[in-house]
Amino acid sequence: MTEPWLVVVGLMTATFAIRLSGILLGQRIPRDGRWARALNALPGCLLVSLVLVQLMSGGPREWIAGVVALAAAILTGSLPLTMAVGIAAIWGLRTFS
Repeated sequence: MTEPWLVVVGLMTATFAIRLSGILLGQRIPRDGRWARALNALPGCLLVSLVLVQLMSGGPREWIAGVVALAAAILTGSLPLTMAVGIAAIWGLRTFS
């Protein structure tokens, strides 16, 4: 039978190794140039792709919520507010229609 302290030490070592590798690899990320621009654009690209998958597989409610979120993005320019408005819109449309 495995001793609990061996499990704890193993998990501690794995956690430390993951964090240390993140620090060491993070120092090698370019700060300027083509790769830096690509890495900076990546979160936005991922968010757009996730939203588009939901729109393409959804129905009219999802499209209406998408238009509402797009309007919020254009009017406010705030990503957190746009996400909150989009979530509230799809929740309201799914709940009350």
